[in-house]
Amino acid sequence: MRRIGLAVVLTLSLVLYATLGVSAEQAQKVKRIGYTSYSSGPSEPNKSFDAFREAMRELGYLEGRNIVLEVRYVGRHDVSVRLRTVAAEFVRLNVDVIVAPTGQAAAAAKQATRTIPIVMASSGDAVAQGLVTSLARPGGNVTGSTLISPELSQKRLEVLREAMPNLVRVGALRCSRGAVHAREWAETQTAAAALGVQLSALVVQNIDELDGAFISAVRQRLQAVLVFDCSDFHPRAALIVDLAMTNRLPAMYPFPAYPRVGGLMSYGASQADGYRQAGAYAGRILKGEKPIDLPVMQPTKFEFVLNLKTANALGLDVPPTLLASADEAIE
Repeated sequence: MRRIGLAVVLTLSLVLYATLGVSAEQAQKVKRIGYTSYSSGPSEPNKSFDAFREAMRELGYLEGRNIVLEVRYVGRHDVSVRLRTVAAEFVRLNVDVIVAPTGQAAAAAKQATRTIPIVMASSGDAVAQGLVTSLARPGGNVTGSTLISPELSQKRLEVLREAMPNLVRVGALRCSRGAVHAREWAETQTAAAALGVQLSALVVQNIDELDGAFISAVRQRLQAVLVFDCSDFHPRAALIVDLAMTNRLPAMYPFPAYPRVGGLMSYGASQADGYRQAGAYAGRILKGEKPIDLPVMQPTKFEFVLNLKTANALGLDVPPTLLASADEAIE
């Protein structure tokens, strides 16, 4: 009887130990991801966030089961300050991975930590921004995707010319600082010369100068505006679109967020693809891979979004061939 009792006790002890071991193992598997969003809050539709979560799910990472998403919303005001604040908070939380939507956000995160892995959903030029040593060998704690925006300059001008066959004078709404913006300006100058388009710089030192930039465009009798990929601009997409429409200036934008709030058109790398890649890389890092071993990816899918309602409001007759090439036509 004593032997049986002892055997039962030992069996129960082993079961309890195994159960506690499994519970501990499950607790250890829960990872924390710091996710920065330029949205104003969770109620704002965010297709990019959906693409990121979908990629994570495909790798077996589910919110509430084995990952916790620490989402922080930057909003549209004092963006640079908010990015630094959010990055510092992620470091205090000791998250396992930081997901940055842009090169600017990745730079803020890299300034806050050189040890926590950082995955960029996009960047204008990760090498020029000093985020990585090279695309093939990032060389630090940052990896992800780069949008190669400068190389898209000619395509954007070509599409704008197709919508406006008599286009001669174009303004380039651009930031005043940074190697990426200098390169995009140089690429756009080359593209304009090849297409026989006169290009005028509409340089914005700070966001309060946007109104003045559009007034300058009207004074110069520019026919359209090409909006550069400037991270200070994107949170204020609605304001820029409103200024363009108020001054009756057709504009080509870098991302679909602009035509979706009333802008004429956008052409650029698929943001959803960038966030899917960010989700895939975040998952691989959680499984043990290092950012230094994950090359920075370049886009393979591009999107042309056209707002037909805006085209009609501006009196533009969109050619059928251009309409047929649109990935999304907003009516």
